[in-house]
Amino acid sequence: MRSFTQVRLLSLVSVLTAIGIITVVLLQGHSSAAEGHATMAKVKTSPSGSSAPTPAKATAKATTSPSASASAGPPASPSASPSVAATAAPDAALLAAAAQANGAVSVAVTDLSTGQSLEYGAPGHGFATASIVKVDILSTLLLQAQDQHTTLTQSQESLATTMIENSDNDSATALWNDIGQQSGLNAANQRFGLTSTTGGTDGNWGLTSTTSADQLRLLRQVFTSDSLLSTASRSYIQGLLAQVESDQRWGVSAAASGSDYAVKNGWLPRSATGLWVINSIGRVERNGQELLIAVVSDGNLSESDGISLVQSVAQAAAGSLSAG
Repeated sequence: MRSFTQVRLLSLVSVLTAIGIITVVLLQGHSSAAEGHATMAKVKTSPSGSSAPTPAKATAKATTSPSASASAGPPASPSASPSVAATAAPDAALLAAAAQANGAVSVAVTDLSTGQSLEYGAPGHGFATASIVKVDILSTLLLQAQDQHTTLTQSQESLATTMIENSDNDSATALWNDIGQQSGLNAANQRFGLTSTTGGTDGNWGLTSTTSADQLRLLRQVFTSDSLLSTASRSYIQGLLAQVESDQRWGVSAAASGSDYAVKNGWLPRSATGLWVINSIGRVERNGQELLIAVVSDGNLSESDGISLVQSVAQAAAGSLSAG
């Protein structure tokens, strides 16, 4: 009986030993498999494991790249796209009006509400300003005062009033001298962005050479906040232009739908030819539109012919802008 018991115990020990051996083998196999999975995971997630980014990183890079690129450059101007898309073409009425010129005529107009604009006529031709340069003279005087942190004297204010409202030439000459004549005007115009305007020499401010496009740039300085002139300076000039004497309210004012306009005109008979320079610049309200218009012309047979030309061109240009 004792021997039988010992045999049974030995058999049980053998079975338990075998089970233990099998368990160890199975555990080792599971451990090796786990280590293998961990190694594969490490290769997949390690930045140095491959030169190519994982799909997750590639997606993140594609998402963030545009913003990084946009922040590197200057922000786009809100008016850049409208100005490109809003350039109008001259219509038949404008072509017909300009064709009536005995000499040369050029017009530039913009709608301050929409940004739509138009320029037409006599590319590269320089026009004598005659008295429209008086707006430029006053703008220069005010810019110089701003630079010096001063205001106009009472005498200068009186001269400015008669120069703009009555187109007084003696007043213009006095202020022309105050700004430094040609050099002062040219320096201010360079800052204003007038690239094709040159002050008259030998005191002849009325023979300053300009273009309609430059006169439109000057009007922007006077009538928009995108200007070197302060709000007070702009309001001052605008007030004078709105009060020119009654017999000088012709010109671009013909394009207005009512009495809401501010204008400065210029007229000059050329002694060498007897032909007339007739110019007009200003702001008009036309059927809810706020327009800046500049029309310059020379070679006119008479003052009345030139006025008629400038007015018809201004009206037609405003119409082309609306149609465009």
